[in-house]
Amino acid sequence: MDSINIIITVVLVLVVIGAILGTVFANRNRSKKLHDYFGTEYDHTVQIMGNEKKAQTELNDRWKHVETLDIHPLTEIERARYMTDWSAVQSKFVDEPGQAIIDADRLIMEVMQLRAYPVSDFDQRAADISVNYPELVSNYRAAREIANKNKQNQANTEELRQALIYYRSLFEELLETEVVVA
Repeated sequence: MDSINIIITVVLVLVVIGAILGTVFANRNRSKKLHDYFGTEYDHTVQIMGNEKKAQTELNDRWKHVETLDIHPLTEIERARYMTDWSAVQSKFVDEPGQAIIDADRLIMEVMQLRAYPVSDFDQRAADISVNYPELVSNYRAAREIANKNKQNQANTEELRQALIYYRSLFEELLETEVVVA
């Protein structure tokens, strides 16, 4: 009887250890997948949230939120129209760089809205963009900071040029005719 109790105890201990190790490895795998997918946005979110667990919850919540949206591609006609509008923004930059940045920001919001992204709040826009375009969201935030400096007439021409480059990279991705599926 004692040997049976010992065997049962050993088996139970092994099961508990296996469950603990399984949980640890599953969490590490989830963390690695999120980090691999979101890249620098993962690190940014950890910094903002204060720890990895909160950041992972935030990124998973973003993912779930974007899945509920009816994000759709532009039609070829819409895409052509916005390409023309963007060309006008770039041309305007030579003579009116500040206004060009305002127009670029407005175009980004128009395209996002047309594709069915919510646009009322910048932080939500950035969070939503981070799901489908994680490599571009930091540029979007940087462009927005420069645009805000521009509103206060505190951005220099080089900063405005950089903002336009940042906006253009996101704009080009948003104009793609295929939906990016996270």
